[in-house]
Amino acid sequence: MKRFNTTGTCNPEVHYMVNIDRQVEAAAKLVRQGDYFCINRGRQYGKTTTLAALANKLSADFCVFNISFEGTGDSSFATVENACAEFLKILKLWSRVNGSSEEMKALLKAAVPVGCKEINTTDFTEVIGELCDLSSKPVVVMIDEVDQASNNDGFIKFLGVLRKMFLSRTMLPTFQSVVLAGVYDVKNLKLKMRSEDDHQYNSPWNIAVPFKVDMFLPADGIAAMLEEYKKDHQLDFDCHQIGQMIFDYTSGYPFLVSRICQIVDEEAYTWDKEGVLKAINALLKEGNTLFDDMQKKLTQFPTLSDLLKSIVFGGQRVSYNYYDRDINIASMFNFVTEEDRATKISCRIFETWLYDFFISLDKTSSIYQTGEYEKSQFIHDGRIDMRRLIERFCIHFNEIYRPGNDDKFVEDNGRKIFLTYLRPIINGVGNYYCEAQTRNLTRTDIIIDYLGQQYIIELKIWRGQSYNERGEQQLAEYLDYYHLQTGYMVSFCFNKEKQPGIKEVVVGDKKLIEAIV
Repeated sequence: MKRFNTTGTCNPEVHYMVNIDRQVEAAAKLVRQGDYFCINRGRQYGKTTTLAALANKLSADFCVFNISFEGTGDSSFATVENACAEFLKILKLWSRVNGSSEEMKALLKAAVPVGCKEINTTDFTEVIGELCDLSSKPVVVMIDEVDQASNNDGFIKFLGVLRKMFLSRTMLPTFQSVVLAGVYDVKNLKLKMRSEDDHQYNSPWNIAVPFKVDMFLPADGIAAMLEEYKKDHQLDFDCHQIGQMIFDYTSGYPFLVSRICQIVDEEAYTWDKEGVLKAINALLKEGNTLFDDMQKKLTQFPTLSDLLKSIVFGGQRVSYNYYDRDINIASMFNFVTEEDRATKISCRIFETWLYDFFISLDKTSSIYQTGEYEKSQFIHDGRIDMRRLIERFCIHFNEIYRPGNDDKFVEDNGRKIFLTYLRPIINGVGNYYCEAQTRNLTRTDIIIDYLGQQYIIELKIWRGQSYNERGEQQLAEYLDYYHLQTGYMVSFCFNKEKQPGIKEVVVGDKKLIEAIV
């Protein structure tokens, strides 16, 4: 029976998969046109699986070398001569394992004798020309894990050799198409290089055409995959509802989709809202290569970390500008996406992970430790006593953050302070995310999922009574959308004559619990 897979290449014969024909056909079209291009996406975004499916699709009409630079060392690409030799060695191994013609095997064996570490570019060009001449079909080369080599000067110059061959292909036989796959766009190698290597930014890969096809997994595709699983396991659940829910949390990020399904399956959770939320909680608590890599990137690029922190906590609307270095990096890693010309965290799970990561750096704060100490008094019969939670937050907030000198700090960090208090209370059982449509400098709606129950809390800066009344009406409408009767509001007020406290307000048929701190 098939299973969900989150390690290595996915095979539709043995793994439950969302149909990826759309992106595979788009890539195949570029190959048939003779284009060279890059497939650049974040970690575990389905690049290797896409290349495998692409190779299979092209195999009838092309001789496809589907190779990888995974495991190659820096010395293999230290110079262009090293890079040429390493590339031919990998082709030689692939040819021996995958059954190329005897003539092609003999050519590669002669070109790369045992122990060969360097091949000059002229000899390399001749070998590739002969290889393509010998093949009965046009030759396509796909190179996965190109990041393994891309921060070496030799690799950059090697790309220049391929570029020269591409420009001369009307006179000399060469590859029909070259496809590079990795996280870093070859045109953005400057991001990986030391300052003294900045001259390498002049990319020799400007012959590449853009590959703009979305590779996310759509909600209906997730539902179709679940329909197959449901039939195989003789289960009864709403595949479209669950598929949409998984998409809402993952935005179709392939690893996240598969991992949630894998956890539900392996842990025998129910295929309903509560079961999926349990799987999401388990996912967010585990160590995996995707989250480990995210943490490394935030450490490697401190200004990127500051950008993401300002979005998730500060309520800032950051205009999307491809030429902004940090936004470029965040987009390349699939941390963010563009929506209405603004920079948005790409999915709810990433947003929650970022909250948890940044808050984890502040676990020694008084407000976090207070939440940790008091959490038992807020949970009763599997539900959160949200009124009590907000009431206690107000008391501690006013004790810790005195009015006056701290006003600017609190205005900039009010959301973070509240979430730092909330995190240990729901830790391990519930999660939260901010509604993107209401995120701004003055208002943010937080959605909390806890054991199948949802709670909505509006955090805002106090801007006067009339503004507050408009906020009440907006929150009531928002509760209606979520089919909830009670909502919560926390206002950070810097008026010295403020009256801190908590009260109930009725708006239509909705009850609002409001607190002013």
